[in-house]
Amino acid sequence: MSNVEVDPAAPHRGAAGQGEAAQRVDVLTARDVPLGGPRAMTVRRTLPQRARTLIGAWCFVDHYGPDNVADSGGMDVAPHPHTGLQTVSWLFSGEIEHRDSMGSHALVRPGELNLMTGGYGISHSEVSTTRTTTLHGVQLWVALPEEHRHADRDFRHHVPSPVRLDKAEIRVFLGSLAGDTSPVPTFTPLLGAELVLDPRSTTTLPVDSAFEYGLLVDHGDVRMAGTLLRPAELGYLGTGNDTLTLANETSSPARVVLLGGTPFEEQIVMWWNFIGRDHKDIAEAREAWENASDRFGTVGGYDGDRLPAPALPHATIAPRKNPTPLKGTR
Repeated sequence: MSNVEVDPAAPHRGAAGQGEAAQRVDVLTARDVPLGGPRAMTVRRTLPQRARTLIGAWCFVDHYGPDNVADSGGMDVAPHPHTGLQTVSWLFSGEIEHRDSMGSHALVRPGELNLMTGGYGISHSEVSTTRTTTLHGVQLWVALPEEHRHADRDFRHHVPSPVRLDKAEIRVFLGSLAGDTSPVPTFTPLLGAELVLDPRSTTTLPVDSAFEYGLLVDHGDVRMAGTLLRPAELGYLGTGNDTLTLANETSSPARVVLLGGTPFEEQIVMWWNFIGRDHKDIAEAREAWENASDRFGTVGGYDGDRLPAPALPHATIAPRKNPTPLKGTR
């Protein structure tokens, strides 16, 4: 997915419920952002924010749909580049055709992980298929650490089996949760999982106390550690917690995406579809893309032109600051 935003918004803080007052949760509010290209669809973006760039190594959270493709036109993101990151595609409904400069040609379907490693440079396109009537899902990015940010291009596909814990059905697409572990390797400790919570239910998850967590609500009203989150909001919980309690306040199933990881302590420069460490990294990547360098390769099979890079800002692009992770006091 391609990023056209230049000025992320700030978060607001949620108030903890009476039973979980010791666990402070920040509530990040979504903002509408159009995707690039001639048939731009609108997504709801909760990460990055001005005051929070990362949750673990997760650096980008887009949430879209359910969209009637007959009205919205669906997704049509022309070939575009990435550096220094991984893209994670996860659908609730619909189907997306993925093509990349490794030669990968894959379909993204509900409940199936597609993970692409950009590393030093990759390009790809994303187009909803003609079979899609309703498009609904999330697109996530993971920042690569310095040691691996020039890693080789890669593409992985995984179909996690659902597991039950308390009153929740869980699909773990990255990391480990509820006794299940994804076989897909990561460059930093991470967690990514979809949870469907039974109506009017409470589920307590054993979690890694070294992780910070983000909970994106797709539908339903859900309390995270006592703080109420509504659809399209992202709740942030810091390190130091060995359990996480989720309560579905609605009389129908609620769906959430739980993201986590150890705090990412490196500063990053994030601009358009590139992640680097300074302005020079970004400028070199942009120049390589505009000059059709072999760095990004070529995407075959897409009917149309690739996306041009926007102009660089006149000022030097500065690293994005991330606040010190919150710590639990339980």
